Amino acid sequence: MTTTRWKIDCVIYDCDGVLFDSLDANRRLYNYIATSMGRGELSEDEIKYCHTHTVFESLKFMFKEPEMEKKAVEFLKNHVELKDYIVYLKMEPNLLTALDMLKSRGILRAISTNRTTSMKHIMERYNLWPYFDMVVTALDVANPKPHPESVEKILAGFDIKRENVIFIGDSEVDRQTAVSAGVRFIAYKNKDLTCDGFIDDHLSLMDLLSDGDTRQV
Repeated sequence: MTTTRWKIDCVIYDCDGVLFDSLDANRRLYNYIATSMGRGELSEDEIKYCHTHTVFESLKFMFKEPEMEKKAVEFLKNHVELKDYIVYLKMEPNLLTALDMLKSRGILRAISTNRTTSMKHIMERYNLWPYFDMVVTALDVANPKPHPESVEKILAGFDIKRENVIFIGDSEVDRQTAVSAGVRFIAYKNKDLTCDGFIDDHLSLMDLLSDGDTRQV
């Protein structure tokens, strides 16, 4: 892990795999859709893909034939309540403490996620609205991650410079998002990713920040 300390105005978090261990929830969701549509359960590689992409990208990936993909989308809309799978999320340790510490330093906190309608239910169930200053989902942009649009939306919304922003993610999609947006990338619990810094606990983020980090608001 780098020993460099940065002066940061904003920390952007991915959701799945960073704020929450959501692998079990996503596995249950996509296997339910797969088996309901008459195909077998997903392989580990398929689960890994779906874990980091939008639900519609995942359905396209799961069902190669356009007609089956269309039926899967209809099944999703008519027979699946995404919020039902939120109960299987496990919040990452020390997350809320770290978010409070960032706030005390005057650092803005944002989320950039490829989730869609389920994100608002997550924010409500786990009472996360007080902890974040902006949430950008795949519904809020024309181009989901790894396109930089979600990060650009956050930069514009806060009127901050990209050199004073870090993006925390756990996947190659997150890394590509940060690189394409020109912000520093911190890998969370994934040492296989090329990154500017690595943390395996949310409190470890404080070791990367300048003691003088203060944003005037």
